[in-house]
Amino acid sequence: MALDWLTARPVAHRGLHGNGAAENSLSAAAAALAADYAIEVDLQLSKDGEVIVFHDETLDRMTAEKGDVVARTTAELKVIRLKDTGDTIPTLAELLALVGGRVPLVLELKSPWNGDTQLARKVADRLAGYEGPVAVMSFDPDLVAALKDHAPGLPRGIVAERRYIHPYWNFLTANKKRYLGLLLHLLRTKPHFVAYAQFDTPAIAPLIARNIFGMPLLSWTVRTEKERTHVSRWVDQIIFEHIRP
Repeated sequence: MALDWLTARPVAHRGLHGNGAAENSLSAAAAALAADYAIEVDLQLSKDGEVIVFHDETLDRMTAEKGDVVARTTAELKVIRLKDTGDTIPTLAELLALVGGRVPLVLELKSPWNGDTQLARKVADRLAGYEGPVAVMSFDPDLVAALKDHAPGLPRGIVAERRYIHPYWNFLTANKKRYLGLLLHLLRTKPHFVAYAQFDTPAIAPLIARNIFGMPLLSWTVRTEKERTHVSRWVDQIIFEHIRP
């Protein structure tokens, strides 16, 4: 699968946010479009099963509301303003309409880590009629495997890091962290590319994927020029924020 477009330009993490544009908003996507960057965003499902663009499991950090995102319907979410901006929470359909194939999209699927793969199938179905460069990725191998089975022609990637030491990952066992960090699922998921943590680069597993199996390697999330310089010798492209590469 030819993925030259995936590494042709830097990827704006959650869009080009800041200066009044909230992360994962249409304003951030529009700013990335204007700067000719590729756009990475996060996707999850609303209570009524719509694909929405939002990162956190709860509304607490990014809005004045509280509680789980999945407890709200699309209509309820769409009237919630993102903090300190005029932006509201968009749907995937709205993002696709805005971008219209003008720059690549890299869509990260958030996971409940419970074996539920409906998000992968719904996103693949939404993208079936989209004309433009787009790739889908996730930390969760179950979702990547579901993409392989449901939409084998859709570019798919695995997101990973080496150690998973952040408290968010405390639910993972040591064996599961090893399985994920060493990409031991590759024969099952068969990703087309890898997105690996900049703070764990270089690492053996992603370099094997890149240099032996020919998978493009992205680095996330690059926030300083020092980090960019460090990873540049190992990876094909960066997913960035706070800098303008």
